[in-house]
Amino acid sequence: MSEPAPTKRLFIKTYGCQMNVYDSERMADVLSPLGYAMTQTPEGADLVVLNTCHIREKATEKVYSELGRLKEMREEALAQGGARMTIAVAGCVAQAEGEEIMRRQPAVDLVVGPQAYHQLPELIARSHRARGERLSANFAPEEKFDVLAPTARRPTGVTAFLTVQEGCDKFCTFCVVPYTRGGEYSRPAEAILAEARELAAKGVREVTLLGQNVNAYAGEGGLAALVRRLAKIEGLDRIRYTTSHPRDMDDALIAAHGDLAELMPYLHLPVQSGSDRILKAMNRAHTAESYLRLIEKIRRVRPDIAVSGDFIVGFPGERDSDFEATLSLIREVGYATAFSFKYSRRPGTPAAAMPGQVAEVVKDERLARLNVLLDEQARAFNAAQVGRTLPVLFERKGRHPGQLVGRSPYLQAVHALAPDRMIGQIVPVRIEEAARMSLSGVLAQELEPA
Repeated sequence: MSEPAPTKRLFIKTYGCQMNVYDSERMADVLSPLGYAMTQTPEGADLVVLNTCHIREKATEKVYSELGRLKEMREEALAQGGARMTIAVAGCVAQAEGEEIMRRQPAVDLVVGPQAYHQLPELIARSHRARGERLSANFAPEEKFDVLAPTARRPTGVTAFLTVQEGCDKFCTFCVVPYTRGGEYSRPAEAILAEARELAAKGVREVTLLGQNVNAYAGEGGLAALVRRLAKIEGLDRIRYTTSHPRDMDDALIAAHGDLAELMPYLHLPVQSGSDRILKAMNRAHTAESYLRLIEKIRRVRPDIAVSGDFIVGFPGERDSDFEATLSLIREVGYATAFSFKYSRRPGTPAAAMPGQVAEVVKDERLARLNVLLDEQARAFNAAQVGRTLPVLFERKGRHPGQLVGRSPYLQAVHALAPDRMIGQIVPVRIEEAARMSLSGVLAQELEPA
């Protein structure tokens, strides 16, 4: 009887968006048959993968800094007689700067673009045999998804990400996604449904549909039809999606928010700026007014919906009046949560060469003011939940004994004392306290006998 192959240790560090989280999970899946098992630290790992994000310059520099640290770690381990760590860079930095990565940090063994990580086993085999071809960054999303069978997924909890669409055709002038993820590609609905059924069979009760422009999903009937089909899957009780673009928020999808209890009342709909002049420079294809009317339309269908957004301050040419227009829009919408960033130049994007680059000190001041307002709104939204009873999907144990942590329909973290057997259940919780990022409460019903 042959001895089982020794387990190899895999460490994946994920930067950036939920798409990268999904990709990291699938990388672990495709490497599992090779004997790789996840470890929590890079020390002693046989393979380290940095799954990168190219949205902001500092994120890219963090990757190079981490590569330098990994190189030193590998050299130290080799000097002590340890095994050789394989270092791979995946994701959007790999796609955009593959050749530059190899030149700047020769310690890297593999560079794998976001559409090629299904080739990791082959690339690793090549690397181990001859340290041969190290760069695989060509676009072929349909090939990637064909290789990754839904049965290979190993969800680690009761929630999971599910990619339905990749790439972008919008070409916002600040964004590198069209150059790193390619054009918009929508997975076949049957493949998505098969993966969702498999997840539900493995205990997943909530899925978040992912896409760079998820509501641009181009399968028959669009995202609305897909969501309606997903809502019929037994055991799948909650559906979310991110990230959306205002121009792709159609009437059918808005109607689905009013019709489907499974579609959570939370919508991430980035606007980026409240100034029409800046929105035009960004090539966003919407105006502040059209965005506000869209929010009104959605709230007529689902009055309790929580709206989330993205904002960029200091875009080239942004004046004080443009920034004030952004603050005005935020006050009118009222956000439950939001993400805010200083504009940073991304090489190769049109905005990088635009005149009127804003000074860092001005960006800092505007971002601080913006965050004060967004923080006020987030706290107010959470405070409004106190006294309400919300259905909470418990996901895991909390930090304190006897405590569980789950999510409200509005994506807020909720803490409550509850038995471990309630993990994976949706339970009414009466909210008693609210903080900036979370809620806490007590079970609002008598527990059933164990």
